[in-house]
Amino acid sequence: MAHSARVEAVQDSIERPARNIEWAQAPGGVSGIRNKYPSEVFGQDVFGLSALSSALPKPVYQRFLQQVQGRQQLDRPTADAVAHAVRVWAMDRGATHFTHWFQPQTGTTAEKHDCFLTLKTVLVNGFEQTTAIDAFSGSQLLQSEPDASSFPNGGMRSTFEARGYTIWDTTSPMFIRRGPHGTSVLYIPSVFISYNGQALDEKTILLRSAEVLSNAAVRLLRILGDTETKRVYTTLGSEQEFFLIDRSLYNLRPDLKMTGRTLLGVPPPKHQQLEDHYFGQIPSRVLATLSETEYELYKIGVPVKTRHNEVAPNQFEMAPIFEESSVAVDHNLVLMEVLHQVAHRHKLKVLFHEKPFKGVNGSGKHANWSMSTDIGDNLLDPTLRPETNYRFLLFLVATLDAVHKHGGLLRAGIASASNEHRLGANEAPPGIVSVFLGDHLSEVLDAVQENRAVKNFSQPHLQTVKVGGTVLDLKVPTLPTIARDLTDRNRTSPFAFTGNKFEFRAVGAKQSPSLPIVLLNSAVAASLNALSDELIKAKGAKPELTEVDLVTVIKKFIVASKNIRFESNNYSDDWVKEAERRGLPNIKSCPVAFKQLLEPANKQLLTSLGILTEEELQSRYHILVEKYAKDLLIEGNTLKSMVVNAILPAAYAYRKDLADSLSSQKSLGIDISTAPEFGTLNTLTKLVSELKSATDSLASVIDRVESLHGDDQGVAAGNDLTHAMEVVREKADALEAQTADKLWPFPKYTELLF
Repeated sequence: MAHSARVEAVQDSIERPARNIEWAQAPGGVSGIRNKYPSEVFGQDVFGLSALSSALPKPVYQRFLQQVQGRQQLDRPTADAVAHAVRVWAMDRGATHFTHWFQPQTGTTAEKHDCFLTLKTVLVNGFEQTTAIDAFSGSQLLQSEPDASSFPNGGMRSTFEARGYTIWDTTSPMFIRRGPHGTSVLYIPSVFISYNGQALDEKTILLRSAEVLSNAAVRLLRILGDTETKRVYTTLGSEQEFFLIDRSLYNLRPDLKMTGRTLLGVPPPKHQQLEDHYFGQIPSRVLATLSETEYELYKIGVPVKTRHNEVAPNQFEMAPIFEESSVAVDHNLVLMEVLHQVAHRHKLKVLFHEKPFKGVNGSGKHANWSMSTDIGDNLLDPTLRPETNYRFLLFLVATLDAVHKHGGLLRAGIASASNEHRLGANEAPPGIVSVFLGDHLSEVLDAVQENRAVKNFSQPHLQTVKVGGTVLDLKVPTLPTIARDLTDRNRTSPFAFTGNKFEFRAVGAKQSPSLPIVLLNSAVAASLNALSDELIKAKGAKPELTEVDLVTVIKKFIVASKNIRFESNNYSDDWVKEAERRGLPNIKSCPVAFKQLLEPANKQLLTSLGILTEEELQSRYHILVEKYAKDLLIEGNTLKSMVVNAILPAAYAYRKDLADSLSSQKSLGIDISTAPEFGTLNTLTKLVSELKSATDSLASVIDRVESLHGDDQGVAAGNDLTHAMEVVREKADALEAQTADKLWPFPKYTELLF
């Protein structure tokens, strides 16, 4: 039965007709009609400023801009006008409902749909007459009321303390998403707080951290003589990696359905060792899925830019154009949701788990982060001569200082039960947080520190100095020269400088990028304030800062943060030893990483800046520990169920087949001691016994972990439960290699990955 289901699923995936959609069209092209360009489709379902300016009277629109740009609360008349305008716009596009779309601490999003329909009752000749109308008020736009006790809250809310609020985030545009029967829903990006105002979501603290960093950066710019910049914002581009597998096969794997990863399975003979999947031709069914996903994303204003095969079989990546961080986080979560829905239409299943398959690369979400002024200047752009670009050097060394002082905090931001399988696995950065700058910038900082000129990086006969970097001479006349970046890329580094931004490579594919960016923003803001204090001290009574003042402060921060810089292989054992010598923490487990949130220096950072109150910080710590233990218990119970209910019975059946065969041979007078089945039966019997024993031990560990609470449960789950599961997997995988394929109850890696 199990084997036939596997065969049918594979046959169905081969014979299933491809899904096609009609791309929106416009007049033009060779035939007189063409597909609309991405720019023509982009944002058509977004209620942005252009739509708002068209719908509102000019004075009301100007008042809205002044209040939003001035970081003020909307007054009620303006909110009512915006609510009416967005309702008409949305309903003209099929919207019947609206939702305050928010980001609870679950790693995903939440929404509750309310209809625009309402009933109006009036007295007519002494009788009540009820009329149905469509309405949407300013108060409905500004806030809604979900149940705060039903979301992770870390003890800040009890079951009987259910009231919470979602509040419209005016910095993120509203949009509609298409639903069934030609209808749609108006999405209102929102924050989520408790009845007493505590942050219960990921977005509130992201907005707080953005404000704090902006204030610190503008303060530094003022000291440098910049009187025009009013705001600095962080930019973010999240490269989203994922696997796509056939949904019929997915449905036959309880572990994938329950946990997002395979808890057992033998890697196939061929996987990624030939290095032929990365940037290879995208399979047609996958390309159709990604193309439809892009089309849906363009319409709601998500600027997805790149798609390609990743390293592992059936692994892919989509990456966007960089945006302001809070909007970029919204768009990353929308991308994940849309990709999930579109894959479903194509009979595929998207896997965002960081390590769904053993033996091949896992998936990350490389967070490309920088800082920019409100007039578009990238503060991490080295320009032509970074050694004399003191503004760049100040923001660079502030970032280095932040990572050096709070590397443990950044490690906490990327810790999860799923990402733990990926970090340090020779495919992703290890638990030691360090910074890669590249040869050129490292030389610049060393030269500043040592009061000497920067070395010339040009190489005679191979390259010549060119504006913006160097030019490689390919020695092929028909090929053009190419501009070479100032720095190479180091894919082993958790935090690498890549031209004009930092790439936080350790972020997990499944998680929201919000918390890692919150912690990074907070640490950098504190270091910017420390820099400003040092510059003010260096300036003293002088009318303005001198070059000597700037270099002196920059040099101080270069020296103080030098231990965090590492330019070589982060996977090597030598780096582990060197990092220990430098005093850098090597955090290998989630329970240890989570405790970094409560370290005095980190707690002081987050509470003093107003990112989190002590109560909110404690709450988040407890949520992370609890989720970690729950994730592992779900895995443990799922694995136990698969072994007891499917794998052991399959092994028993195969053992019976072998025994029956040997019995038949013996009845014919054949010496069974030399029969191949005899050796296989002995091997199988030994493996079955070992697997049964390991599964019994796993069950005991599960019972013990379930009886614990809080930190004790998290530590026991991380140490004892993961070890017990690994022992069971080892025995089950060995059994898979020995059991007849027709009896194996679950789709194998060969079927899932190829």
